[in-house]
Amino acid sequence: MTSARKTIITGLVTFAAGLALWLWGLDVEIVVFTPSKFGVVLMVIGGLELLYGVFKAVRSTA
Repeated sequence: MTSARKTIITGLVTFAAGLALWLWGLDVEIVVFTPSKFGVVLMVIGGLELLYGVFKAVRSTA
């Protein structure tokens, strides 16, 4: 269960970091990347990792 819990927490932190970049990075444009677009990518990755952690937690209890 610890591995699933770590995966869920990591997914939540990644999603929250992406959400912060998306919300506060809309007006900022850096030469290499746009923080709002990078935030959307982090939110997708964090959401997928969160779903994988939930899947691992449900799978281990079944």
